[in-house]
Amino acid sequence: MVVDVQGAVAPGYEPVRDAFVRNFEQRGERGAAVAVYRDGCKVVDLWAGTKHVDGTGGAGATSPNGGTGAADGTTPWAVDTAQIVRSATKGVAAAVPLLLHQRGRLDLDAPVSTYWPEFKAHGKERTLVRHLLSHRAGVPALDRPLTPAEALDGESGPAAVAAQPPFWAPGTAHGYHAQTYSWLLGELVRRVTGRTIGRWVAEEIAGPLGLDFWLGVPDEEAHRVGRVGPVEAPEGGDGGLRLRPKRSVAEAYRDPQSLTRRAFGAIDPLPDENDPAYRAAELPASAGISTARALARFYAATLGEVDGGARLFAPATLTLARTEESSGPDRVLVVNTRFGLGYMLHGPASPLLAPGSFGHPGRGGSLGFADPESGVAFGYVTNGLQKGVTADPRAQALVRAVRSAL
Repeated sequence: MVVDVQGAVAPGYEPVRDAFVRNFEQRGERGAAVAVYRDGCKVVDLWAGTKHVDGTGGAGATSPNGGTGAADGTTPWAVDTAQIVRSATKGVAAAVPLLLHQRGRLDLDAPVSTYWPEFKAHGKERTLVRHLLSHRAGVPALDRPLTPAEALDGESGPAAVAAQPPFWAPGTAHGYHAQTYSWLLGELVRRVTGRTIGRWVAEEIAGPLGLDFWLGVPDEEAHRVGRVGPVEAPEGGDGGLRLRPKRSVAEAYRDPQSLTRRAFGAIDPLPDENDPAYRAAELPASAGISTARALARFYAATLGEVDGGARLFAPATLTLARTEESSGPDRVLVVNTRFGLGYMLHGPASPLLAPGSFGHPGRGGSLGFADPESGVAFGYVTNGLQKGVTADPRAQALVRAVRSAL
């Protein structure tokens, strides 16, 4: 297989290019991009493969969320190709409440109902803002899942989580709020700022930093977004990293009544991620559209100045982002997880670069993170969704290559 890799790497980062090529040769990659910043300067910017866009050729595959066509198109991946990054969206979205706190507009230790009075229903009056960010709010699922139309309308989701009785006393345990995070975070930001979270990200983060990242992709940029769909990782071709979940994890995903299934199924039926309406929605849990370059640049800006320009986080905010708030058994993912305020932290369930790293993976492949100690910021996006919530073998191969280059 001949892989036509575009872009460049700085001297010393050739192992990242080699790993990127091997992802296509050995790990089932179809179209992808990876970018790395070091101390605010870009050192890796690579893309390769093909994308499938509406109206182009390519034998369509069935999307895991109901769409068709995806990762096997004939159009070359371009320098500006963007993809949906699923839960890697959460990492960018989490910066919004942290920046509001940094600017003195949001108290992380205040009850959510201080800003959103309706949320205190059914014993949630003691739920703190920090509980929303650290997956301790107790509402990872809904008694009645939302339809795709309700999930996108901007009103039904916030009303549903406000009315939902918690599955545990808020603050006493943690469980991944896979879908409900969208409505929890989005409504909190709207109540505090009067702006939707997509508009806030566009005006306060993406615009100033020059990021090709959108929570609600505008019509004029929609042509850049490739379709996503499932691809199988070749057996024996992933260096032994293919995920083999424990029996308890596999059973939780199979059981329709488990909190795991209910959390990931808070929208039922699952929406078509290739639908223009979904791409235009402001769902900060799952529907961000990004380039790898934008993810890496965003995380670089959390660490310090980027290319001599703006930075996002003050030192105290950076500390908040990566200070452990939740650890141990996750009631939704059924493995031990670690979270700071809005970010997954390095650990066996979500390996990043080093113990001090923070970021967020997207189910099926994408990944963004920062590592303050090394000054590294990383972004990876793909159109080929493989099985697994975290620790995608392609992303992990790239992370190992970055580590070897330091």
